[in-house]
Amino acid sequence: MTKPMLLSDFTRLPSRTRASVGAGLSGAIDLVADAAAPSHAFLRYAWYAAALAAYGGAARTILVEEDDLPVIALPFVRVGPAIARVATIPGSYWPFRSFPIHRHADVPALDAVLDTLARSVNALRIGPLVDGDPALAALLPRARAKGWAVLDRFVADSYLLDLQQPDWPRGSTLRKNRYHEKTLAAQGVLDWRFVGARDWDATFDQLAAVEQKSWITAKTDGRDAKFTRAGHGAFWREVARDPLLAGMLSAAVLNIDGAPAAFSFDLDAGTTRYAIANSYDPAFARHSPGKLLYYRNLVRARAAGLRSVDWGAGDSGYKTTLGAERGPALRDWLLVRPGVPAFVGAMLKGRWAASGNRVG
Repeated sequence: MTKPMLLSDFTRLPSRTRASVGAGLSGAIDLVADAAAPSHAFLRYAWYAAALAAYGGAARTILVEEDDLPVIALPFVRVGPAIARVATIPGSYWPFRSFPIHRHADVPALDAVLDTLARSVNALRIGPLVDGDPALAALLPRARAKGWAVLDRFVADSYLLDLQQPDWPRGSTLRKNRYHEKTLAAQGVLDWRFVGARDWDATFDQLAAVEQKSWITAKTDGRDAKFTRAGHGAFWREVARDPLLAGMLSAAVLNIDGAPAAFSFDLDAGTTRYAIANSYDPAFARHSPGKLLYYRNLVRARAAGLRSVDWGAGDSGYKTTLGAERGPALRDWLLVRPGVPAFVGAMLKGRWAASGNRVG
């Protein structure tokens, strides 16, 4: 009688790791994104393609495979003088600039992406990212171990709201909101609209109309506006052309007598809502239309099963009023390849840190 083989009798062969770099964006980006942390689900081919269409640049992609399974996809574009060979990851400043990495990518895969990156650039900017970001947390220890110089600069503190906390929002807050909504209604007919997955071109026109009246146009050059033609409108319109990404977007709009008066715009990934932008027409400022709209929006998000809101950097006043607390810091990272570039990078570490914002 043949003795049955036990599991211990089998020898596990080492996985075969292969890295390559190619021109353009790799179609395998989506395969990696599908297996990445749910919070990074939006880092897809169409996300990077939208950035290239809106901001320019010629992308290359490092793809790492383990046993023919894509586990890391790192797109990058060159920035600055060609002789410097410095690159950055394309995308939007917020939610963050990062790359998809399989949840179970191991050390050989991380080493492979770093070795291939070292042959392609002298330095790579990653971020801004929050402390503890899973892609960066996996990559940084291997980068340091392999002789890369790792530079970081503080950008800002993030603010997080736990949507599942008990007694939120408080009954007293909702009663005050109902009172303020009644006083706001004296200004005209109120129409609270919630948009998702469709009608984005018309919606972006409404959001841009509010921004044109807001402080960001009145007090700045308007380049940081999210939806105007002079701002980042081209990027978000491109993102919304992809059906899967469009399904992650949501907007709340308050119209008064048919004209947009306030909005909030968000991106949902996993159980996290990233608050991209919100604004209001200052003509209605004393009635707090933005805050009233955002409370309605947050209550809907909680009912839909979302667990947290990440507001990123910026004005902490209204965020803490809504119940948010200070979260992980946002930092900008620069990885400089081993050898002479890393030596020079280490010498410039203080200057890079000083170019950021002051902590606290």
